[in-house]
Amino acid sequence: MFTGIIQHIGIVENVEDNGSHGRLRVRAARWEPALVPGESIAVEGVCLTVTGENDGVMTFDVLKETFDRTNFGKRKAGQRLNLERALRVGDALGGHFVSGHVDGVGQVRSTSPVGRDKILEVTCADDLLAQMIVKGSIAISGVSLTLVDLKSDAFTVHLIPHTWENTSLSELTPGDAVNLETDMLGKYVQRFNALRR
Repeated sequence: MFTGIIQHIGIVENVEDNGSHGRLRVRAARWEPALVPGESIAVEGVCLTVTGENDGVMTFDVLKETFDRTNFGKRKAGQRLNLERALRVGDALGGHFVSGHVDGVGQVRSTSPVGRDKILEVTCADDLLAQMIVKGSIAISGVSLTLVDLKSDAFTVHLIPHTWENTSLSELTPGDAVNLETDMLGKYVQRFNALRR
C-alpha cells in the first residue's frame, strides 16, 4: 500500500523487455533504513518487488502484464522516475490509498501555466473516466493528485510548484504516456452498484 507522496526520484539505468518478461534497473539515493530484497517500491505508480540493490542501483523483475498495462516499455535510460516506499504502520497518510496496481495508461494532452501552478490535461479510455469524479483522487505516475475537471475524453489536475519540481511530472510533454490508477474506494463502489443491477 502506498499514498502517492513521492519520496525519491530515480534514474533509469536500463529497461530489458524480452517479450515474456523483463527487468528494470533504477539508480536512486540510498534509503533509510536500507532496502532489503523482497520489499515493495512504487516505481512511477507501479508496485514492484526489489530483487536486488547494489551501489545505489535497484533491480526489479517486470512481468509481461506490467509492460502491457504501463508505460515501462517506453522508458529510456536517463529518464526520471517517481519512487515511493511501501507504507508502514504508523506512517503519515498524506495522499490517498494507492495500491500500485495501475489501471491503464493515459496520454498527456497539454501542460499549461496558471499563475505559479501548472494544469496537466490527460486523455484516457472511457472506462477509466467512468471511475473518476471531480475533486476525487487520481494517481498519475504514482503521484497523488486531485481531479479538477472531467471532459468527454480527458481530465485535468493542477500541480503546485513543489509537486512540479520534485516529481517526474515536470518532464512530461504532449503525447507522453503516464500510468493511471483511479481511486480504489470508487472502484469498489462502482463494482458493488454494478452487481446490484
